[in-house]
Amino acid sequence: MNIVGIICEYNPFHNGHIYHLDKIKELFPDSLVILVLNGYFLQRGDVSIISKKDKINLSLMHDIDIILELPFIFGTQSADIFANTAVSILNYFKCEYLVFGSESNDINILNQITDYTINNKEEYDEKVKMYLDQGENYPTAMAKALNIDFNFKPNDLLGISYLKSIKQNNYQIKGVTIKRTNNYLDTNSDDSIISATNIREKLNNSCDITKYVPYPTLSYINNINLNNYFDNIKYKIITDKHLEDYLDVDEGIQNRLKKVINECLNIDDLIEKIKSKRYTYNKIRRMLIHILIGYTKEDNNNAKLEYIKVLGFNQKGKKYLNKIKKDINIPLTPIKNSIQSNYELKSSALYDLITKGNNLEFEISNKPLKF
Repeated sequence: MNIVGIICEYNPFHNGHIYHLDKIKELFPDSLVILVLNGYFLQRGDVSIISKKDKINLSLMHDIDIILELPFIFGTQSADIFANTAVSILNYFKCEYLVFGSESNDINILNQITDYTINNKEEYDEKVKMYLDQGENYPTAMAKALNIDFNFKPNDLLGISYLKSIKQNNYQIKGVTIKRTNNYLDTNSDDSIISATNIREKLNNSCDITKYVPYPTLSYINNINLNNYFDNIKYKIITDKHLEDYLDVDEGIQNRLKKVINECLNIDDLIEKIKSKRYTYNKIRRMLIHILIGYTKEDNNNAKLEYIKVLGFNQKGKKYLNKIKKDINIPLTPIKNSIQSNYELKSSALYDLITKGNNLEFEISNKPLKF
């Protein structure tokens, strides 16, 4: 039996994710699939339109055998931190393969790029910084630093971060790509498989999304985004005298935040007024989430993966858990009052603030969902 890992946010769970899972079954007919799942607040600074509990249920409905938690404190950071933590979780569970979507679908060139960035790190990092300072976006800066003609797109970039984690940590995991069938930035396509970004855009425009998602997804969607927290974020920016204590609030941007906040009507207004070459759209959104949650630089400096929370499993997954749990040298239940668990509780409470759900209750129960 092959142990196959995937890393997803399911914002929302859609037909492309079913395609992903079907391709895994084609590639590895005799496999056990382990998902590392991001929760309420996501890597690009988004709020999930489906709760963590509902994403677990959808995963179990679609034959994922074990679901593991990607903690908030790592899931809302840069691609390298997000990827490294998720891959390390899969490694604890003895995953043999990591299967991820890729625009290029060329695992060889992704491995070559990864090897170069590791083996020539200092020179490569200096070149990327130089091109970023010249005003290039990150994908273009990467291509110029590598001196290659390669169109870096979101899934390939994230895939490189996965491969980097595997190689730098000497994990015995093999990266496998599945051709991404749509453009992450395309919000116009009307195919049956479209990006999550496109689906969220259609939801914002009150369009029917029945064509693009499995039926159960429809009942789980929450009408929520970062703008729902604008007043909370605005209050913290105005009243907090030490914004610089929060993660990603660097280089004096707290002064800019305080200067413009009263001119802004929503999150997009705020981002437009403070974004720059150094502060991209996604980085600002992550920063605002850290301000909202109160995630400090001090806590981040002390943060580590203290436990792995098992969120759900089916009977096949249960058998595998029982087989290997004695070999997993990290706790599989939350450690009370740890940095990791405290912020998980905070994020669920803030999610409940808008959705009026029982997510905090679910977090406190620490009971995996079963299928």
